[in-house]
Amino acid sequence: MHSAVFLIEFGAIILALGLLGRFAGRFQFSPIPLYLLAGLAFGEGGLLPLGASEEFVAIGAEIGVILLLLMLGLEYTANDLVSNLKTQYPAGLVDCAFNALPGAIAALLMGWGPVAAVVLAGVTWISSSGVIAKVLNDLGRVGNRETPVILSVLVLEDLAMAIYLPIITALLAGVGLAAGSLTLAIALGAAGIVLFIAVRYGRLISRFVSSDDPEKLLLVVLGLTILVAGIAQQLQVSAAVGAFLVGIALSGEVAEGAHTLLLPLRDLFAAVFFVFFGLHTDPASIPPVLLPALALAVVTALTKIATGYWASRRAGISVKGRWRAGGALVARGEFSIVIAGLAVTAGIEPSLGPLATAYVLILVIVGPLTARYTQPIAEYVGGALAKRRGAAATETAKVPGPREAVESLDGVESLGGQDAGDRS
Repeated sequence: MHSAVFLIEFGAIILALGLLGRFAGRFQFSPIPLYLLAGLAFGEGGLLPLGASEEFVAIGAEIGVILLLLMLGLEYTANDLVSNLKTQYPAGLVDCAFNALPGAIAALLMGWGPVAAVVLAGVTWISSSGVIAKVLNDLGRVGNRETPVILSVLVLEDLAMAIYLPIITALLAGVGLAAGSLTLAIALGAAGIVLFIAVRYGRLISRFVSSDDPEKLLLVVLGLTILVAGIAQQLQVSAAVGAFLVGIALSGEVAEGAHTLLLPLRDLFAAVFFVFFGLHTDPASIPPVLLPALALAVVTALTKIATGYWASRRAGISVKGRWRAGGALVARGEFSIVIAGLAVTAGIEPSLGPLATAYVLILVIVGPLTARYTQPIAEYVGGALAKRRGAAATETAKVPGPREAVESLDGVESLGGQDAGDRS
């Protein structure tokens, strides 16, 4: 009986996602907000709460994030990653300053204390790699010139999490400096080893994975990715970072073949991830914290747009590409929820969890919209301001200045004298 209920629930979820995806495709917008709303409907406090299939959905959501980052990594080589990190690290510093500070300031203004300020800073700082990867693919922008800049910012954020998460874990647990330093050293060492292997031995890994049989290629790539992601997470490094580095380690025909085979799986499990995100949000907890969450979302959406614009301008991208990059970085997601969850478990601040959930829900819904419409809105506003300045300049040109006015009066006086002479 339990198995039958599971099949019914999971089948209903997949069918609903397919219908929502078709609806979004008909109107040419990303289905991510609809997937999240479906999660709210199926979640605790929603219209049709799930029971039997919730654990399976949770596992599927983890696989979805891993596949999203793997597919993103397959688009670029290890040399591309290293060169982008070398050239874009100032953008990472600007990103941290612009987007972490608003969260920290908001927590201090609400009287939550310094530890909660560090937590909320992380919530507002980190963009959602999973959501942004999906949006870039939906909008057909993976090959755009500004996309490497976006990926550089995202990778810098994900790698920064290897430092931030151990620190915040130590703060929340109240452990000593020695224990916290050891955890941080392990995390940094693991991230460095994985990155070194991906850059130095990428070709050997590709040879090992390569196969003419699609079935064997799929099994080896998928198994290797999940294995590395699990090891990375066990060592306090993000599973997303591990999956991304596996993707960049694969190159050539292996990368192309894996991309083709994994594309349907990615779309399926990515949709499950967004549903799972909504499943664990009680709709009743959102209204009390909606206004502060909305204010924080507006501020940090603008700072993310400014971050993307600045980073793209520094990379020599055109103005249109700068606005597209800024709009693409707005969405928050998986990391923000993980960070807030750590604080809620530690009992730091009761209102922090609902605020973070409402904040992420707002930006994960708004993010795909800003990615699509930031550039056209910026062009429209810029054109309107240019027209207004042009009209003002025209009006100013029509009004004579002091010198022109004096010359005009002199001309009238001389004309008047000539007329008088003629009359005489």
